[in-house]
Amino acid sequence: MTDIKAVVSDFGGVLTSPLLNSFAAIQDSSGISLEDLGQAMMTVAQTLGVNPLVELETGRMAEAEFLRELGEQLSRQLGRPVPMHSFGEAVFENLHPNQPMIDYLRGLRDRGYRLAICTNNVREWEERWRSMLPVDEIFEVVVDSAFVGMRKPDPEIYQVTLERLQVPAKATLFVDDIDVNCDAARAAGMRAVQFRDTEQAIAEIEEILS
Repeated sequence: MTDIKAVVSDFGGVLTSPLLNSFAAIQDSSGISLEDLGQAMMTVAQTLGVNPLVELETGRMAEAEFLRELGEQLSRQLGRPVPMHSFGEAVFENLHPNQPMIDYLRGLRDRGYRLAICTNNVREWEERWRSMLPVDEIFEVVVDSAFVGMRKPDPEIYQVTLERLQVPAKATLFVDDIDVNCDAARAAGMRAVQFRDTEQAIAEIEEILS
């Protein structure tokens, strides 16, 4: 039998539809390509001397400031006004719960495993993302980057998650859709499954648990 006692899941892209689907829908509706967005992000980072996404997801930059900086740069870059104030609404409009994965994790809770979420997120989005799933019913620990001031793949956020669970790393399984986040979890001593689709992830989790 496995010695796994706890399972830690990412939010976006694991418990929801893929985030890239949301960005693709925004691209289609706004005419702003992912390449344009990436270039604007790089330029803002060079101007400010910090990565604006990192600052946003660690709570050091407010959403309004992030969107203002990004919108102004995109406007200069594209030569037309680019309003960004409804960006958060657009993301969540195209983000949907991954119900089979949510149900599976609820089943793990019923089987006696301890459940946690470790998410890179935005402080102002907390009410939106929590309303998408029964957080308190399933997960006893939630580590949100915007409230703890650190984000994946920083080693410290994995330690905070383990401390709050009070479970050793070797007894913890981590699930995330981003490879570097999984690599960091393994470096912290956890087992890890990279989520590519629900069927694959559940099969790999079950293989480890059995």
